This record gives sequence, C-alpha cells and structure tokens, in this order.
Amino acid sequence: MTKEPLIELKGICKSFGKNAILDRFDLTIYRGDALVVIGPSGVGKSTILRVIAGLLPPDEGEIYIKGKKRLGLIEDGEDPIGISMVFQQTALFDSLTVAENVGFRLYQHSKLPRKQIRDLVEEKLEMVGLGGTGDSYPAELSGGMRKRVSFARAIVSNPENPQENPEVILYDEPTAGLDPIASTVIEDLIRQLQANESVCGTYVMVSHQESTIRRTADRIIFLYEGKIQWQGTVSEIEATDNPLVKQFRSASVEGPIKVIH
Repeated sequence: MTKEPLIELKGICKSFGKNAILDRFDLTIYRGDALVVIGPSGVGKSTILRVIAGLLPPDEGEIYIKGKKRLGLIEDGEDPIGISMVFQQTALFDSLTVAENVGFRLYQHSKLPRKQIRDLVEEKLEMVGLGGTGDSYPAELSGGMRKRVSFARAIVSNPENPQENPEVILYDEPTAGLDPIASTVIEDLIRQLQANESVCGTYVMVSHQESTIRRTADRIIFLYEGKIQWQGTVSEIEATDNPLVKQFRSASVEGPIKVIH
C-alpha cells in the first residue's frame, strides 16, 4: 500500500547572509509519519520546520501541500491541510490564562460562542492531562506542564472549519530543558496524540535527545551541509556505518563533522 504524501519539499535552498543552510533539500512527509530530524546544531533543522509551517520563505525550490503548490507564506493563502507548530520555548502569552492561550486562535479568528470555545479548550486540556488548569497562568506551571499547554493549543480546532484542523504537527525540541521524567511524559503524550483518531496522526520533530528520538521516531533523517546525509529507522541508526551519524551519536570531536570551537 502506497503512503499518501502530505508535504513535499523540492530543491529547497535557504541562506542567511553568506551562510547556506539548506542546499537543494528534498523531503517527502507521508500521512502517518513519525519523522525526527537530527544533526549538529546550526545545520537548519528548525529552519526546515519553519519552511514547512509557512513561516519562512525558501530562497529557491517548491513546496507542495497535498499535491497543491504553496505560493508565498501561510498568511498569503490557505493550505489544503492544517499544520500546527509546537515551539521550543512554548511561545505562550504570560498575560493570558492557560485557557486563553489554548483558545487564542479560535477567539481571534472564529465566530464560535465563547462558551463553546471554552468547552473545546477544556477537552484538549483533558487530552494532554491538564484538565482544570484553564484559569491558571503559564508562570504558575512547571516547564513540562507549559509544554503540554502548547500541545493543547496545537491540536485545538474549529468544528465549523474542518479544513483548518491540524493534520500535521511540527515539534521543535519538545523535550529540551526537561528532566528525564518530564521528558518521558511528553514523549508518551506525543505518541498518544498520534494514536488518537480525533487528533492528527502525522508529525515532524527536531530533537537532540536520545530518549526522545528512540521513543518517538519511526523514521529518522540526519541533516548536514544542507542535505539529508542518512535516513532510516531507530534500529537502523544503531547499526549504521555512516561516519557522520556515528560521530554525532558518540559525541566525538574526531570525524567528518566540523567542530566549531
């Protein structure tokens, strides 16, 4: 059975000043993918997420969302599917309650009654294990709880506009800065959300954390010098002889990856 391509990046180039980050980069994301992007710091992993999300324009190349070519950024036109992003620093508004943060897009861009939005928000908070926290403020929550609030915000959807419902979630270092137990909670939640039929079952994640990669990836790509240098499964990464991957996983300063002092 052939998997359905949801997102295709073709020949993507992106530079910041003289620093070329992505160089004719190609990637296909299929429905049901649990894809984790790994590689050294500064090679463009988060840039890929922002290009996919429509937050950052490529210098060259084409992006297809469910076979439809995207023109411009996300505000320039509607994608055929919803794409949500969970940022590394959660990007919550400190002055808003948890419920106001989760329902922000619905409050701003829908005509739903406020009570219906509150009910939808509470449903998603329950789903991420934070039922009853809607009146709290982000500063009152632990780091792991704030991450889960950002997950609830990513999956909340408008029942009157199904096209906007997220079919792909982009996670940028979702366990960064968390202790091992809090990381496990987040990793389990990512898999639970993927398995829930009422939530999108496709995600792309950037991560450096070994446990997160091991527990959340069905497919891994290794990014270096603007291109995919290796791809495979968790079991295959254990056995690969690829020198870039071996150096990266062993944290060795010796090898083909240039070490910046």
